[in-house]
Amino acid sequence: MAFEREARIARTAAVAAGEVALRYRMTGFTREDKADSSPVTIADRESERALASFLMDQCPGDGLLGEEGARAESRTGRKWIIDPIDGTRDFIRGNPFWSVLIGLEEKGEIIAGACYFPVTGEMYSASRGGGAFRNDSPLRVSSVTAIGDAVLGLNGLARGRALPNSGELLEWSSKFWSVRSYGGCLDAMMLATGQLDVWLEPVAAPWDLAPIKVIVEEAGGCFFNLDGGSSIYAGNCIACTPGVEAPVRNFFGIAD
Repeated sequence: MAFEREARIARTAAVAAGEVALRYRMTGFTREDKADSSPVTIADRESERALASFLMDQCPGDGLLGEEGARAESRTGRKWIIDPIDGTRDFIRGNPFWSVLIGLEEKGEIIAGACYFPVTGEMYSASRGGGAFRNDSPLRVSSVTAIGDAVLGLNGLARGRALPNSGELLEWSSKFWSVRSYGGCLDAMMLATGQLDVWLEPVAAPWDLAPIKVIVEEAGGCFFNLDGGSSIYAGNCIACTPGVEAPVRNFFGIAD
């Protein structure tokens, strides 16, 4: 199966990093604030160190880009993009919906990825051309075709102001069957499982989006940026089921 080895490496690395973070969750840690006011803990840093060590051992010559500063130049044309704890605020508060994110990029395309929730043990992964899975079960986005039947997810209500026509967002969201805001990776994985139909991520870094992109797309979903592109480097994304892609693009004025 295409890139299954790479997806397996991502899954194994995610579990190992999650175990590191869980130990700190059990034994205690202190919180710091980064320059952008986002929180960070020793669990973030040690989990990233474990990720980097494992990936560089398994895939020598591959590049590395991590949220907490891990960097390595690629000699193979491939690069691992990692977020050791996506949802550090949830981690700090003891909520279970934080995750480990790992994506592998080759020639500008994400070819494999994993999103792992250590507290619940749920593993979402995909390989390009090989499908998307939650643990061992195949994933598929919903068949919803009308906004009135769709569930909308927004990653953080405060971030909505970063969206174009944000002043119209509240009125537009009232047209949906339901609106949720659980958190970035969780919302995206709910979309991949068919539990949510439109996901808005107004502000995001590459490590937030790398595995999400391949998982959503391999589950049959659409992934695009506010500028009409389809990149993890655009700083934002919208993901949705194909049945509602047209009205979503129309609302934001995004060409197909």
